Amino acid sequence: MISLVIRSGEVIESYPDDEPCPSRLMLGFIGDRPYHVVLGICTDHLRVITASMPDDEHWTDTRTRRKRE
Repeated sequence: MISLVIRSGEVIESYPDDEPCPSRLMLGFIGDRPYHVVLGICTDHLRVITASMPDDEHWTDTRTRRKRE
Protein backbone atom coordinates (compact mmCIF):
# COMPACT_ATOMS: atom_id res chain seq x y z
CA MET A 1 0.00 0.00 0.00
CA ILE A 2 2.89 2.40 0.64
CA SER A 3 3.83 2.01 -3.01
CA LEU A 4 0.48 3.60 -3.94
CA VAL A 5 1.38 6.72 -1.92
CA ILE A 6 4.82 6.81 -3.56
CA ARG A 7 3.43 6.42 -7.09
CA SER A 8 0.45 8.74 -6.85
CA GLY A 9 1.17 11.04 -3.90
CA GLU A 10 2.46 14.60 -3.86
CA VAL A 11 5.60 15.99 -2.29
CA ILE A 12 4.62 18.39 0.51
CA GLU A 13 8.07 19.00 2.06
CA SER A 14 11.65 18.51 0.84
CA TYR A 15 14.76 18.02 2.95
CA PRO A 16 17.71 18.42 0.52
CA ASP A 17 20.36 18.43 3.29
CA ASP A 18 19.34 15.13 4.92
CA GLU A 19 22.07 12.49 5.21
CA PRO A 20 22.91 10.04 3.82
CA CYS A 21 20.42 11.00 1.09
CA PRO A 22 18.09 13.95 0.47
CA SER A 23 14.52 13.14 1.50
CA ARG A 24 10.94 14.16 0.82
CA LEU A 25 7.68 14.00 2.71
CA MET A 26 4.89 12.73 0.51
CA LEU A 27 1.14 12.81 1.03
CA GLY A 28 -1.08 10.24 -0.58
CA PHE A 29 -4.44 8.65 -0.02
CA ILE A 30 -5.44 5.02 0.26
CA GLY A 31 -9.18 5.10 -0.09
CA ASP A 32 -10.18 8.19 1.88
CA ARG A 33 -7.36 7.91 4.46
CA PRO A 34 -4.35 10.22 4.20
CA TYR A 35 -0.85 8.84 4.65
CA HIS A 36 2.53 10.52 4.97
CA VAL A 37 5.60 8.71 3.66
CA VAL A 38 9.14 10.03 4.09
CA LEU A 39 11.46 8.82 1.34
CA GLY A 40 15.22 9.00 1.14
CA ILE A 41 16.11 9.72 -2.50
CA CYS A 42 19.51 8.07 -2.95
CA THR A 43 21.38 7.96 -6.26
CA ASP A 44 20.75 4.26 -6.81
CA HIS A 45 17.66 3.49 -4.70
CA LEU A 46 14.78 4.86 -2.60
CA ARG A 47 14.57 4.37 1.16
CA VAL A 48 11.24 4.35 2.95
CA ILE A 49 12.11 6.09 6.21
CA THR A 50 8.68 6.35 7.81
CA ALA A 51 5.02 5.93 6.95
CA SER A 52 2.22 7.26 9.13
CA MET A 53 -1.21 8.80 9.20
CA PRO A 54 -1.13 12.55 9.94
CA ASP A 55 -2.64 13.43 13.32
CA ASP A 56 -4.36 16.56 14.61
CA GLU A 57 -1.66 17.17 17.21
CA HIS A 58 1.05 17.81 14.59
CA TRP A 59 -0.92 18.83 11.48
CA THR A 60 -3.64 21.45 10.91
CA ASP A 61 -4.64 19.50 7.82
CA THR A 62 -2.93 16.75 5.82
CA ARG A 63 -0.62 19.27 4.06
CA THR A 64 0.10 21.89 6.74
CA ARG A 65 2.33 21.23 9.74
CA ARG A 66 1.24 22.95 12.95
CA LYS A 67 3.50 25.75 14.10
CA ARG A 68 5.38 25.07 17.31
CA GLU A 69 4.46 27.50 20.05
